Amino acid sequence: MPELPEVAGLAAFLSTRLSGAVVTKIQITSFAALKTADPPYSALEGREITGVDRFGKFVCLRTDGMCFVFHLARAGWLRYTESPSAAQLLLGQSNIAARLGFARTGPDAHIGMDLTEAGTKKSLAVYVVRDPMQVPGIAALGPDPFHPDFDVRTLARILASSRQQIKGLLRNQNAIAGIGNAYSDEILHAARISPFAIASSFDIAAVEVLWEAVHTVLGAAVTEAVGKEPGELKETKRTQMRVHGRAGQPCPVCADTVREVSFADTALQYCPTCQTEGRILADRRASRFLK
Repeated sequence: MPELPEVAGLAAFLSTRLSGAVVTKIQITSFAALKTADPPYSALEGREITGVDRFGKFVCLRTDGMCFVFHLARAGWLRYTESPSAAQLLLGQSNIAARLGFARTGPDAHIGMDLTEAGTKKSLAVYVVRDPMQVPGIAALGPDPFHPDFDVRTLARILASSRQQIKGLLRNQNAIAGIGNAYSDEILHAARISPFAIASSFDIAAVEVLWEAVHTVLGAAVTEAVGKEPGELKETKRTQMRVHGRAGQPCPVCADTVREVSFADTALQYCPTCQTEGRILADRRASRFLK
Protein backbone atom coordinates (compact mmCIF):
# COMPACT_ATOMS: atom_id res chain seq x y z
CA MET A 1 0.00 0.00 0.00
CA PRO A 2 1.44 3.41 -0.91
CA GLU A 3 1.79 5.60 2.17
CA LEU A 4 2.66 9.24 2.75
CA PRO A 5 6.20 9.13 1.27
CA GLU A 6 5.18 7.29 -1.90
CA VAL A 7 2.10 9.46 -2.37
CA ALA A 8 4.28 12.54 -1.88
CA GLY A 9 6.58 11.16 -4.58
CA LEU A 10 3.65 10.55 -6.93
CA ALA A 11 2.26 14.04 -6.31
CA ALA A 12 5.63 15.66 -6.96
CA PHE A 13 6.13 13.62 -10.14
CA LEU A 14 2.65 14.44 -11.48
CA SER A 15 3.10 18.11 -10.65
CA THR A 16 6.16 18.34 -12.86
CA ARG A 17 4.52 16.41 -15.71
CA LEU A 18 0.90 17.58 -15.64
CA SER A 19 0.86 21.20 -14.47
CA GLY A 20 -0.38 23.26 -17.40
CA ALA A 21 -1.59 20.21 -19.34
CA VAL A 22 -5.20 19.96 -20.51
CA VAL A 23 -7.35 16.92 -19.77
CA THR A 24 -8.35 15.51 -23.16
CA LYS A 25 -10.06 12.26 -22.21
CA ILE A 26 -11.24 10.29 -19.19
CA GLN A 27 -12.27 6.66 -19.23
CA ILE A 28 -13.64 5.00 -16.10
CA THR A 29 -13.59 1.23 -16.49
CA SER A 30 -14.43 0.33 -12.88
CA PHE A 31 -17.55 2.10 -11.74
CA ALA A 32 -17.00 0.56 -8.31
CA ALA A 33 -13.98 2.89 -8.06
CA LEU A 34 -15.93 6.04 -8.96
CA LYS A 35 -17.44 7.40 -5.75
CA THR A 36 -19.12 10.56 -7.06
CA ALA A 37 -21.71 11.40 -9.71
CA ASP A 38 -22.05 15.18 -9.52
CA PRO A 39 -20.23 16.76 -11.24
CA PRO A 40 -19.87 14.08 -13.92
CA TYR A 41 -16.31 12.96 -14.51
CA SER A 42 -16.60 13.98 -18.17
CA ALA A 43 -16.80 17.61 -17.01
CA LEU A 44 -13.04 17.49 -16.42
CA GLU A 45 -12.34 17.17 -20.13
CA GLY A 46 -10.98 20.40 -21.60
CA ARG A 47 -9.81 21.73 -18.24
CA GLU A 48 -6.21 22.65 -17.44
CA ILE A 49 -4.31 21.07 -14.55
CA THR A 50 -3.34 23.93 -12.25
CA GLY A 51 -1.65 21.93 -9.51
CA VAL A 52 -1.24 18.61 -7.73
CA ASP A 53 -1.74 18.26 -3.98
CA ARG A 54 -1.42 15.49 -1.41
CA PHE A 55 -3.87 14.98 1.45
CA GLY A 56 -2.70 12.06 3.59
CA LYS A 57 -2.71 9.16 1.11
CA PHE A 58 -4.96 10.99 -1.38
CA VAL A 59 -3.68 12.69 -4.55
CA CYS A 60 -5.64 15.66 -5.92
CA LEU A 61 -5.29 16.95 -9.50
CA ARG A 62 -6.63 20.49 -9.45
CA THR A 63 -8.19 22.19 -12.43
CA ASP A 64 -10.00 25.50 -12.78
CA GLY A 65 -13.00 24.84 -10.56
CA MET A 66 -12.86 21.06 -10.32
CA CYS A 67 -10.65 18.33 -8.82
CA PHE A 68 -9.84 14.73 -9.70
CA VAL A 69 -8.95 12.94 -6.47
CA PHE A 70 -7.80 9.36 -6.09
CA HIS A 71 -6.78 6.97 -3.32
CA LEU A 72 -4.77 3.92 -4.37
CA ALA A 73 -5.77 1.78 -1.35
CA ARG A 74 -3.92 -1.49 -0.76
CA ALA A 75 -3.30 -2.79 -4.29
CA GLY A 76 -3.65 0.28 -6.50
CA TRP A 77 -0.92 2.00 -8.46
CA LEU A 78 -0.34 4.72 -11.04
CA ARG A 79 1.12 4.11 -14.48
CA TYR A 80 2.34 7.15 -16.42
CA THR A 81 3.16 7.12 -20.13
CA GLU A 82 4.31 9.57 -22.77
CA SER A 83 3.04 7.23 -25.49
CA PRO A 84 -0.63 6.81 -24.55
CA SER A 85 -2.85 4.35 -26.34
CA ALA A 86 -5.88 5.64 -28.23
CA ALA A 87 -7.76 2.36 -27.76
CA GLN A 88 -11.11 2.42 -26.00
CA LEU A 89 -11.00 0.40 -22.79
CA LEU A 90 -13.73 -2.13 -22.08
CA LEU A 91 -15.61 -2.00 -18.81
CA GLY A 92 -14.15 -4.45 -16.30
CA GLN A 93 -11.85 -6.16 -18.80
CA SER A 94 -8.47 -5.22 -17.29
CA ASN A 95 -6.81 -4.11 -14.08
CA ILE A 96 -7.14 -0.48 -15.22
CA ALA A 97 -9.76 1.35 -13.15
CA ALA A 98 -9.36 4.74 -14.82
CA ARG A 99 -7.43 6.20 -17.74
CA LEU A 100 -6.74 9.91 -18.26
CA GLY A 101 -5.27 11.55 -21.34
CA PHE A 102 -3.62 14.97 -21.40
CA ALA A 103 -2.22 17.40 -23.95
CA ARG A 104 0.57 19.87 -23.37
CA THR A 105 2.86 22.04 -25.45
CA GLY A 106 6.33 21.01 -26.54
CA PRO A 107 7.79 17.52 -26.99
CA ASP A 108 5.67 14.56 -25.92
CA ALA A 109 2.56 16.66 -26.33
CA HIS A 110 0.22 13.77 -25.55
CA ILE A 111 0.64 11.97 -22.25
CA GLY A 112 -1.43 9.52 -20.26
CA MET A 113 -2.05 8.15 -16.79
CA ASP A 114 -3.67 4.86 -15.76
CA LEU A 115 -4.88 3.99 -12.29
CA THR A 116 -4.51 0.23 -11.88
CA GLU A 117 -5.52 -2.21 -9.17
CA ALA A 118 -4.35 -5.79 -8.72
CA GLY A 119 -6.24 -8.59 -7.02
CA THR A 120 -9.92 -9.28 -6.52
CA LYS A 121 -10.57 -7.02 -3.53
CA LYS A 122 -11.19 -3.65 -5.15
CA SER A 123 -10.68 -0.63 -2.90
CA LEU A 124 -9.16 1.99 -5.21
CA ALA A 125 -11.31 5.13 -5.10
CA VAL A 126 -11.80 8.03 -7.52
CA TYR A 127 -13.67 11.26 -6.83
CA VAL A 128 -14.55 14.20 -9.07
CA VAL A 129 -15.42 17.13 -6.82
CA ARG A 130 -15.42 20.91 -6.79
CA ASP A 131 -13.43 21.01 -3.56
CA PRO A 132 -11.20 18.24 -2.12
CA MET A 133 -12.89 18.70 1.26
CA GLN A 134 -15.99 17.16 -0.32
CA VAL A 135 -14.16 13.81 -0.27
CA PRO A 136 -15.23 12.21 3.04
CA GLY A 137 -11.85 10.59 3.63
CA ILE A 138 -10.04 13.90 3.22
CA ALA A 139 -12.48 15.84 5.39
CA ALA A 140 -11.97 13.30 8.20
CA LEU A 141 -8.15 13.23 8.09
CA GLY A 142 -6.17 13.94 11.21
CA PRO A 143 -3.21 16.35 11.14
CA ASP A 144 -0.48 15.78 8.60
CA PRO A 145 2.89 14.92 10.21
CA PHE A 146 4.58 17.67 8.18
CA HIS A 147 2.08 20.42 8.97
CA PRO A 148 3.64 23.17 11.12
CA ASP A 149 0.93 22.67 13.75
CA PHE A 150 1.86 19.03 14.26
CA ASP A 151 4.20 19.56 17.20
CA VAL A 152 4.95 17.48 20.29
CA ARG A 153 1.99 18.94 22.16
CA THR A 154 -0.37 18.04 19.33
CA LEU A 155 0.91 14.47 19.31
CA ALA A 156 0.63 14.32 23.09
CA ARG A 157 -3.04 15.33 22.91
CA ILE A 158 -3.74 12.69 20.28
CA LEU A 159 -2.11 9.96 22.34
CA ALA A 160 -3.66 11.05 25.65
CA SER A 161 -7.17 10.80 24.20
CA SER A 162 -6.79 7.18 23.00
CA ARG A 163 -6.78 3.79 24.70
CA GLN A 164 -5.75 2.24 21.39
CA GLN A 165 -2.49 0.35 20.94
CA ILE A 166 0.08 2.70 19.42
CA LYS A 167 0.48 0.62 16.25
CA GLY A 168 -3.22 0.97 15.48
CA LEU A 169 -3.31 4.64 16.40
CA LEU A 170 -0.46 5.50 14.04
CA ARG A 171 -2.39 3.81 11.22
CA ASN A 172 -5.64 5.58 12.08
CA GLN A 173 -6.08 8.21 9.37
CA ASN A 174 -8.56 10.15 11.52
CA ALA A 175 -5.83 10.55 14.17
CA ILE A 176 -2.73 11.19 12.00
CA ALA A 177 -2.78 11.39 8.20
CA GLY A 178 -0.65 9.32 5.87
CA ILE A 179 0.97 6.61 7.98
CA GLY A 180 0.16 2.99 7.16
CA ASN A 181 1.29 -0.49 8.13
CA ALA A 182 4.86 -0.29 6.86
CA TYR A 183 5.90 3.10 8.20
CA SER A 184 4.20 2.56 11.55
CA ASP A 185 6.47 -0.48 11.98
CA GLU A 186 9.50 1.58 10.99
CA ILE A 187 8.59 4.52 13.25
CA LEU A 188 8.05 2.30 16.29
CA HIS A 189 11.32 0.51 15.67
CA ALA A 190 13.18 3.81 15.40
CA ALA A 191 11.52 5.00 18.63
CA ARG A 192 12.19 1.65 20.37
CA ILE A 193 8.51 1.36 21.32
CA SER A 194 6.40 -1.81 21.47
CA PRO A 195 3.61 -1.86 18.88
CA PHE A 196 1.24 -2.99 21.65
CA ALA A 197 1.97 -0.06 23.99
CA ILE A 198 -1.20 1.84 24.91
CA ALA A 199 -1.16 5.35 23.47
CA SER A 200 -2.50 7.09 26.57
CA SER A 201 0.28 5.58 28.72
CA PHE A 202 3.02 7.67 27.09
CA ASP A 203 4.71 10.30 29.23
CA ILE A 204 6.03 13.48 27.60
CA ALA A 205 9.54 12.04 27.16
CA ALA A 206 8.12 9.09 25.22
CA VAL A 207 5.94 11.41 23.14
CA GLU A 208 9.02 13.45 22.21
CA VAL A 209 10.88 10.30 21.13
CA LEU A 210 7.92 9.17 19.03
CA TRP A 211 7.47 12.61 17.45
CA GLU A 212 11.14 12.65 16.48
CA ALA A 213 10.89 9.14 15.01
CA VAL A 214 7.84 10.10 12.94
CA HIS A 215 9.71 12.99 11.36
CA THR A 216 13.01 11.18 10.95
CA VAL A 217 11.54 8.07 9.31
CA LEU A 218 8.98 9.83 7.13
CA GLY A 219 11.35 12.68 6.27
CA ALA A 220 14.04 10.31 5.03
CA ALA A 221 11.47 8.32 3.04
CA VAL A 222 10.00 11.43 1.41
CA THR A 223 13.50 12.58 0.44
CA GLU A 224 14.09 9.21 -1.23
CA ALA A 225 10.70 9.20 -2.98
CA VAL A 226 10.50 12.73 -4.38
CA GLY A 227 12.20 12.94 -7.76
CA LYS A 228 11.62 9.31 -8.68
CA GLU A 229 9.23 8.01 -11.32
CA PRO A 230 6.22 5.93 -10.23
CA GLY A 231 7.83 2.69 -11.40
CA GLU A 232 10.74 3.17 -8.99
CA LEU A 233 8.81 4.01 -5.84
CA LYS A 234 7.81 0.51 -4.74
CA GLU A 235 11.36 -0.79 -4.83
CA THR A 236 12.65 2.37 -3.15
CA LYS A 237 10.19 1.81 -0.30
CA ARG A 238 11.09 -1.86 0.05
CA THR A 239 14.84 -1.22 0.24
CA GLN A 240 14.40 1.44 2.95
CA MET A 241 12.58 -0.87 5.38
CA ARG A 242 14.55 -1.96 8.45
CA VAL A 243 12.00 -4.26 10.10
CA HIS A 244 8.80 -4.14 8.04
CA GLY A 245 8.59 -7.13 5.72
CA ARG A 246 11.83 -8.53 7.16
CA ALA A 247 10.62 -11.16 9.63
CA GLY A 248 13.31 -13.76 10.28
CA GLN A 249 16.13 -11.42 9.27
CA PRO A 250 18.59 -9.76 11.68
CA CYS A 251 17.68 -6.35 13.06
CA PRO A 252 20.09 -3.78 11.53
CA VAL A 253 20.51 -2.14 14.95
CA CYS A 254 21.09 -5.03 17.35
CA ALA A 255 21.18 -8.17 15.12
CA ASP A 256 18.33 -9.85 17.03
CA THR A 257 15.84 -11.69 14.80
CA VAL A 258 12.98 -9.54 13.52
CA ARG A 259 9.68 -11.07 14.63
CA GLU A 260 6.15 -10.94 13.24
CA VAL A 261 2.62 -10.80 14.65
CA SER A 262 0.02 -11.94 12.13
CA PHE A 263 -3.60 -10.84 12.06
CA ALA A 264 -6.51 -11.80 9.82
CA ASP A 265 -5.52 -9.58 6.90
CA THR A 266 -2.25 -7.95 7.86
CA ALA A 267 0.91 -8.38 9.95
CA LEU A 268 3.37 -6.28 11.87
CA GLN A 269 7.10 -6.71 12.35
CA TYR A 270 9.26 -5.63 15.28
CA CYS A 271 12.57 -6.28 17.04
CA PRO A 272 12.27 -7.81 20.53
CA THR A 273 15.59 -6.43 21.77
CA CYS A 274 14.95 -2.89 20.49
CA GLN A 275 11.24 -2.66 21.29
CA THR A 276 9.96 -5.16 23.88
CA GLU A 277 12.90 -5.73 26.24
CA GLY A 278 13.57 -9.08 24.59
CA ARG A 279 10.05 -10.46 25.01
CA ILE A 280 8.29 -12.12 22.08
CA LEU A 281 4.83 -10.80 21.36
CA ALA A 282 2.07 -13.38 21.04
CA ASP A 283 0.96 -13.93 17.47
CA ARG A 284 -2.59 -12.69 18.06
CA ARG A 285 -4.33 -9.37 18.58
CA ALA A 286 -4.24 -9.44 22.38
CA SER A 287 -1.28 -7.54 23.85
CA ARG A 288 0.06 -10.53 25.78
CA PHE A 289 3.49 -12.10 25.69
CA LEU A 290 4.52 -15.63 24.98
CA LYS A 291 6.05 -17.23 28.05
